[in-house]
Amino acid sequence: MSYNRGEKILNANSINEYMKKCKYEVRGEIYMAAMQRTKEGKEVIYTNVGNPHGLGQQPLTFGRQVMALLMAPFLLDHPNIGNMFPSDAIERAKIYLQHVKGGVGAYSDSKGNPYIRQEIADFITRQSGQPSDPNNIFIGNGASEVARMVLFAMIRDQYDGIMVPIPQYPLYSASIALYGGELVPYYLDEENGWAMDINELQRSLNEARSKGINVRSLVFINPGNPTGQCLTEDNLRDLISFCYDNRLVLCADEVYQENIYSGKPFISSRKVLGSMPEPYKSGLELVSFHTVSKGAHGECGFRGGYMELHNMDPAVVEELYKVASINLCPNVPGQVAVGLMVNPPKPGDVSYPQYKREKDDVIDSLRRRARLITDAFNSLEGVVCQETEGALYSFPKITLPSAFLQAAKSKGKQPDVLYCLELLNETGLSCVPGSGFQQAPDTFHFRTTILPQESRFQDIINRFTSFHKGFMKRYGSSGPKSRL
Repeated sequence: MSYNRGEKILNANSINEYMKKCKYEVRGEIYMAAMQRTKEGKEVIYTNVGNPHGLGQQPLTFGRQVMALLMAPFLLDHPNIGNMFPSDAIERAKIYLQHVKGGVGAYSDSKGNPYIRQEIADFITRQSGQPSDPNNIFIGNGASEVARMVLFAMIRDQYDGIMVPIPQYPLYSASIALYGGELVPYYLDEENGWAMDINELQRSLNEARSKGINVRSLVFINPGNPTGQCLTEDNLRDLISFCYDNRLVLCADEVYQENIYSGKPFISSRKVLGSMPEPYKSGLELVSFHTVSKGAHGECGFRGGYMELHNMDPAVVEELYKVASINLCPNVPGQVAVGLMVNPPKPGDVSYPQYKREKDDVIDSLRRRARLITDAFNSLEGVVCQETEGALYSFPKITLPSAFLQAAKSKGKQPDVLYCLELLNETGLSCVPGSGFQQAPDTFHFRTTILPQESRFQDIINRFTSFHKGFMKRYGSSGPKSRL
């Protein structure tokens, strides 16, 4: 075979084709343009990603106190330690040091530390009313890592499909593409608050199977990302029945379970499954995900998350353990962060009043911000925004003027991408176009977080409002073409 000696061995033509097909627009074109603005010294507000601390949310005190003692255990011998840290934080640090052999700088088991996995199992048991086995729990570097792991196990070739809600979080489309599988879309009903429709699930499944796709699993996100809807108990029962009846593994992405702002409570899939009759209760194969990156903790940088495998073949658990072992173990500080999330201070503990106050303040503030931005979007011409019942995002639909659609076509850009570029260039707000999450044909959306701090949230709303009003004037029937 002839070759050019000066040519790189690895180049755009020689890398894995699946890598080239993989896309992750949360940090795609708009994000890269925002990074360039930052390099140029221009203001950028990164509302493209759910990064609470990056947008000013403060860490919960108790967790950081425990983590500080674990990072610097010599502090426990300080003569004034009792004046520096509350007694329950000191006691928790000592418990972790007892069970985390070698401290946070040492390797752990590949599934995660057994003590912390037991804390997670106890949390699941309390939440669901059903027993949880810590041997079926895998801690990962964020929930994304363990979600990719189970997708990798399910996708064997290009004929294997995974049902994913549209709009979806790009982790799923990117991972399915990377592993060479087929994304099987089922559409959420935007006009009815992004509701889930079993008839739509059946339509999607039938269509995929008619094309020779071996659909193996269904993913749902509750609360929704980017859509913010919360599923009801009836929704979850329908999903469980649908998956069992159609021989599908159910993957429950429940990472936003603390982020609830409406009257709909979060209900875990494990709890609903445990209340159902046989053969569903012991027959449905369920994988559920949670993380410390969201909720009131918002500890994205620690990269801590987990999955629980329920009703799974033990041989599959062993194979996943083998794959997890390739990375030796998830980072140990992230594991501890997960332990602190699932086993927080309890009533009667010294730190409980402060912990509860801090946690409630975060969620209450997010609830107010969700209300403010939903109302603001719905006041704008050509914008319709469904309620943000949970999670960290608003996902408005925009009706774009025909002149703008023509401008986007002439530039070879998707209209929602060009809209977000103009928004960035005029306001410094970095959002994600709806096409990055996939969306119903002939509709356009964008996703923004509700995370900018409340003290400056009105400024964020004013920027959106001012930009969109100017945008509609520019691209009216007699307006000029794009300035980009």
